[in-house]
Amino acid sequence: MDMVYRPRRLRGSETLRRMVRETRMDKSSLIYPMFVAEGSGIKEEIPSMPGQYRYSLDRLPYALEEVSRAGLHSVLLFGIPAEKDEVGSGAYARDGIVQKALREAKKGFPNLYYITDVCMCEYTSHGHCGILHDHDVENDATLRLLAQTALSHVEAGADMVAPSDMMDGRVAAIRELLDENGHTETPIMSYAVKYASAFYGPFREAADSAPAFGDRKTYQMDFHNRREGMKEALLDLEEGADILMVKPAMSYLDLVREITDAVSIPVATYSVSGEYAMVKAAAMKGWIDEERIFGEMAVAAFRAGAQIYITYAAKELAAMMDDGRIG
Repeated sequence: MDMVYRPRRLRGSETLRRMVRETRMDKSSLIYPMFVAEGSGIKEEIPSMPGQYRYSLDRLPYALEEVSRAGLHSVLLFGIPAEKDEVGSGAYARDGIVQKALREAKKGFPNLYYITDVCMCEYTSHGHCGILHDHDVENDATLRLLAQTALSHVEAGADMVAPSDMMDGRVAAIRELLDENGHTETPIMSYAVKYASAFYGPFREAADSAPAFGDRKTYQMDFHNRREGMKEALLDLEEGADILMVKPAMSYLDLVREITDAVSIPVATYSVSGEYAMVKAAAMKGWIDEERIFGEMAVAAFRAGAQIYITYAAKELAAMMDDGRIG
């Protein structure tokens, strides 16, 4: 046959396929989420997230050593307090669990980059992401506490803060308070496009953060909406976000692509607990190849335009990069 173009020519060997690869990634683009709990001697596996654990402060250095040995550079810390109250005071307390974890981590592993989740849901007795008024989350009253939380994290050693609450105006409130206190160089990675998703189920077990009543649909986004996602992203950009995040990842890569095309700052996406749990469960049944699925999911996120990938499979992906299976 007389064919000028034969795309298969560039698929003939592994060397050639890697040479012409369009989507490339490395370990520096991965962020590994970790759960830190009050107590001692705790390394407690999360039942719905095999291979993921809650660590007490005395066990945290061992976990960070594993992260470092894997060649990862960045972690995202979530705190699980011993006590909760109506106003989530543990979120912004000087001796809060995340604040103590940061001080401990910085002593032993100063070369890792520490990002902290800024939200109220893990710390409130009702499990919602802000201050309640007649069973509704009061947006503006919550902003002050979110900003205080971010400031307390930075003062304890956080390199970056990541507000996940989805209150209107929270990026501006955090930026203002950080700047007033001399932290003008601390970046904010905003959970800008965060949908009210069923994929979060295992996380709520991990962080003990399920709402005591109702749901979070009045502040997290309706997953039917695309243009609203762009609006949220552009508002956070105007308020001073340095990185925009789309969450979850797998079912929302259309938003990753659109936002990446529209803005000139980095875009991250979070492969959440439900995505991880589904792969683990199917792999345990022998139905899928776990590593290959994790690899495809990661490459899909970067192919869609993400520059940063937050994933519980970061250590597995790092190993796959080491031996050339992805990258």
